[in-house]
Amino acid sequence: MLASNALPTPERSLAIAQARQALIHGDAVDLRAPPGSRIEPWIARSWQRCIEAGQQPQQRVSFEPVGRSAQRAVAERNRALVSAARPVIERLSRAIADTRYFAVLTDAEGIVVDVGLLPDGTDDASRYARNIARIGVDLSERAIGTSAIGTALAEQESVWLHGGEHFFDDTSVYSCAGAPLFGPQGDCIGMLDLTGVQVAERPELRHLATLSARSIENALVLRSPCEMLLRLAWPGCPTSEVAEGLLCIDGGGNVTGANAAARQMLHQPLARSQGGLHCNDLFALPLDMLFDAARRGDAVLEVPLWSGLRVQVRPQRGDGSHAGAPAPEARPRLRDVETALIRKAVADARGNVAEAARALGISRATVYRKLWRGRGTGTGTTD
Repeated sequence: MLASNALPTPERSLAIAQARQALIHGDAVDLRAPPGSRIEPWIARSWQRCIEAGQQPQQRVSFEPVGRSAQRAVAERNRALVSAARPVIERLSRAIADTRYFAVLTDAEGIVVDVGLLPDGTDDASRYARNIARIGVDLSERAIGTSAIGTALAEQESVWLHGGEHFFDDTSVYSCAGAPLFGPQGDCIGMLDLTGVQVAERPELRHLATLSARSIENALVLRSPCEMLLRLAWPGCPTSEVAEGLLCIDGGGNVTGANAAARQMLHQPLARSQGGLHCNDLFALPLDMLFDAARRGDAVLEVPLWSGLRVQVRPQRGDGSHAGAPAPEARPRLRDVETALIRKAVADARGNVAEAARALGISRATVYRKLWRGRGTGTGTTD
């Protein structure tokens, strides 16, 4: 027997039904309804995409898997994602076991690549759960219409859907929370979904899905090969798995990967399409000081950013998988030493360029010119 709050309130159910009918008949959806009965804009956008694709709510949904060769290709491409996500999904399965929700992991196309523990039972709810919790099933928006899976991938943000907010009648038995997953280069690589069948509405699962997605992303970054791992935190803020920034650096000081927290803290997308990003582009501190701290293993530095903000950085040695020795081991040239000294003076002055210039006995313009000369290169200099 379902819990008393398994279904939306009558007002919410009516608002959802009216919004669906309005959209199907080409009318505008009212997004200004009171909280609790409001249709989220991203749901309306997903409904609109389904309509434009020629879909109708009464169509049957088959939940068919992709072909065997496609399944093998998907499995191979997502081997690292599945490995990083497996411990998180196991923890999630324990956390949500009593709610009759379960976890589903998909790739960036919405193809299922892993599932958590399913609720026991042989009733209709269990059958609906087994329909979607199968490796290789296509749960994209093009295949099953509006759901947390397709909508999270399309909007690239966490979502919550319940009952009639799904586009097809066949999927209105589901309630689901979803969060997109981003790889170390900042590209969307999949999504994590928490789904229940004919269950109580649990919007708080959106928060759980988001935090769990961040845990998976962090695991992927920590497994990335690098010469140095930088752990970032704002001064005075307690560190946590979600709040801590992770930045992977190769032997030349180039950024090779980052988690969501680091991208937000440094205001850098760090996407693959941007090309190379160097430590010199981020930190007003000599690269050799970071590598020295990583060798010591226990140092926490307060590092100035070019914006004038400061972050706490705990450098750690990586696994050394990148070819080439770290830049600090190279024989420095006079220009390299000069740039490093100027950077150190700026760091000692806590990012105050005028104060650093006075300490060095040079003008502010000279400090800016010499620092700018070295930005974006592997050695901190140009010839």
